Amino acid sequence: MNMGTENRKKIIAAAALTVVATVLMASRFSVLLGPGSSSAVRPTTVAADIPPDRPTRGTAHRDLRGRLKKDTAELLDPTLRTDLIRASEDTKYEGTGRNIFEVLVKPPKVETVVVPPVTPQPQQAHVPPTSPPIELRYYGYATSQGGIKRIFLAHDEDVFITKEGEIVNRRYKVVRISPTAVEILDVLSNNRQSIPLIQG
Repeated sequence: MNMGTENRKKIIAAAALTVVATVLMASRFSVLLGPGSSSAVRPTTVAADIPPDRPTRGTAHRDLRGRLKKDTAELLDPTLRTDLIRASEDTKYEGTGRNIFEVLVKPPKVETVVVPPVTPQPQQAHVPPTSPPIELRYYGYATSQGGIKRIFLAHDEDVFITKEGEIVNRRYKVVRISPTAVEILDVLSNNRQSIPLIQG
């Protein structure tokens, strides 16, 4: 008895599943095979569901195209604008001064700066420094028995007795003694001076 009721429940469940599967299969096949009677009604229902302020894709495209044509027509206005022509005529072209039709470009003018001539300073003639005078004076002379002449030379209060070739006062060399003068060389400044043999 229990076996029959269980089999019956299984049969009813199998039949219900078969019906559901058949309906699902039919709906899938109708989509794959093409538009049927149910799909023909669908666009009207979709169009009816869209609110009136929201256009469909096709109408939006047409509206956009119409707006573009209108904007383009406004931009391509064929009327002559004389005010713009007058404004362009009054515009002055201020270029860099270069002629675009010349192949060689002239170098820009360089302002020359006039420098006043420098007057050369007159060069002073080179005057050799004057040597200090020899501060010796003739005081007298003497001749020895061998014929050697000796001369007496005074410097301030000092008197020096010397002969040719000797140095007096650590600075003056007696170069030559002649009958009229004695020639003295200042060894520090290389200055020669002749002192006459005259007592003064």
